Amino acid sequence: MFKIVKRQEMSEGTVILNEIEAPLIAKKAKPGQFVIMKANETGERIPLTMADADPEKGTITVIYMVVGKTTALFKTLKEGDAYQDVIGPLGKATHLEKQGTVVCVGGGTGIAVLHPITRGLKEIGNRVITILGARNKDLLILEDHMRAVSDELYVTTDDGSYGRHGLVTDALRDIMEKEDVKQVVAIGPVPMMKFVSLLTKEFNVPTMVSLNPIMVDGTGMCGGCRVSVGGTTQFACVDGPEFDGHQVDYDELMKRLAAYCEEEKECYNEFCTLEQA
Repeated sequence: MFKIVKRQEMSEGTVILNEIEAPLIAKKAKPGQFVIMKANETGERIPLTMADADPEKGTITVIYMVVGKTTALFKTLKEGDAYQDVIGPLGKATHLEKQGTVVCVGGGTGIAVLHPITRGLKEIGNRVITILGARNKDLLILEDHMRAVSDELYVTTDDGSYGRHGLVTDALRDIMEKEDVKQVVAIGPVPMMKFVSLLTKEFNVPTMVSLNPIMVDGTGMCGGCRVSVGGTTQFACVDGPEFDGHQVDYDELMKRLAAYCEEEKECYNEFCTLEQA
């Protein structure tokens, strides 16, 4: 059992932070890697990329948005409760290299995934410029954490309620027009990563993205997390989750992510009905 030692509700309760006792995972975890978690015996296994790991405390931190039955079930767990299973670390760790000026772009809960990568890039001597995007101010997470590991930080909101009114690509274009950017790291909703990659391709700037396809076993056996990268099939669980953003077939990825939307909605509504009964 993996006990929750800290629980925090963010973004009006739609985004939840869990710090979980997992000493063996915390000891080995590196930026970019993920775990597969299950709440109880009848629960579904889902992958979540770690937002942090503390080897000394023996804990890992995950941040998730409540969007379906399983994350709704996760939300019912309080401090002191435990997950039945937490498996990891899985996936390839982020390749961190000192290059010069690096721009880190995060959106939604992708900001949580971006946090340890940004910190790692800063710690090895890069100049890190961070852009965070959200639909509105209330949905923005980890601003202070990201500011602490960045040389410069910019915020954009779709509705203009905080920071710059507009999209992350607006701020990114301005930066690339005046800075010698060596690499861009973009993590967030698939459309965001797609349009960031299209923009950076114009400037011929290498771009890394972290993909979140449907995943089952996390070991490369089921093939559920396959993605097309550079015209070849890759498995996000063992070949990723990070890939060259200029090579990803985002349209195919979005179609695969939408494959079970109706079933997911039905399961979520059924779970909520039972919880309220």
